[in-house]
This record gives sequence, structure tokens and C-alpha cells, in this order.
Amino acid sequence: MRKIKNVTFSIPVVLLEKFKEYAKEKYIPSLNTGVKQALEEYSHKIEKEKLYKIMLEASRDPLFMKDLEDSMRDFNVSDEELARGEGEW
Repeated sequence: MRKIKNVTFSIPVVLLEKFKEYAKEKYIPSLNTGVKQALEEYSHKIEKEKLYKIMLEASRDPLFMKDLEDSMRDFNVSDEELARGEGEW
């Protein structure tokens, strides 16, 4: 079971009214669920941005790129066999 914490925060009235209307019109199950889903989606977006920045930084590291190229070359034969349907996972 996930822990839940009640919090108090301020949001623009217009946004609150929109979410209440979404719940009333059954676009979302409830105001609480709609806010939770919106926060989850926003958190996911930020996590993707963070990962992109990490990958971009890694792509500028010559040692990382050399290691990546070596690994790709080492698995090239296996990848080709799998692509031709000659191997199993």
C-alpha cells in the first residue's frame, strides 16, 4: 500500500474550477484523482528532461563514448543473429 499525505497548497481559482468541472463531467474520476494524475504526468516529464540532460552530458564524455562503441561492437554479432531470427533471448 502506498503512503498518502494530505497537503495544503494554493492554486489559481480558474484552474481549480476547471478540474472541478472535469470531475463533474466525468473526464476525471474526482478532483483528487485529477490533481494526482496531473502531478504524476508532470513528474514524469521532469524525469525525462533530467535523463536527457544526463545522456547529453555523457555523450560529450570521450571515455564514455569509447566504452559505448566498444560494447556495441562486442555485441554486434549477437545482435545480427537475433535480427535474423537465429538466436533466442
